[in-house]
Amino acid sequence: MSRFLKYLVSTPISNTGSVARDHLANERTFLSWTRTGLGFVALGVALAKLDALEALSPSLLSLNPSSPSPSPSPSQSHGDMKIPSAALVGSGTGCLSYGTIRYFRSLKLLQRGLFRPNVAGIGLVALTSGAVAGGGVYLLVQQETRER
Repeated sequence: MSRFLKYLVSTPISNTGSVARDHLANERTFLSWTRTGLGFVALGVALAKLDALEALSPSLLSLNPSSPSPSPSPSQSHGDMKIPSAALVGSGTGCLSYGTIRYFRSLKLLQRGLFRPNVAGIGLVALTSGAVAGGGVYLLVQQETRER
């Protein structure tokens, strides 16, 4: 147990120059990665639950509330959302993992007075966001062609 507590307790370091400011910025960056990852995960879970909500009350998700139907027609169905949901949850998990690894690597570098720019993380978020946006556009176009 004491080994585990040793990793949770940090030793104080002298606040010379911008040391405290750098460490606090590293913590804020970690929290931003966490927030982004949790946002992707939450969106993936919400998308997965859309089918369950639609099955519970088909008229709830209908675009025309004046004509409730007992079951959604194929043109009203949102289709299989398992793959987009899994992609969002996977992307969120990747953001959470990368943010945690990046935090501890930056912490070690800052303690030695060094800094490494975050090139890979920026590329990861840009690629993930582009894939999510592209997938969303693809699903919308697919839904529109099914309705015709």
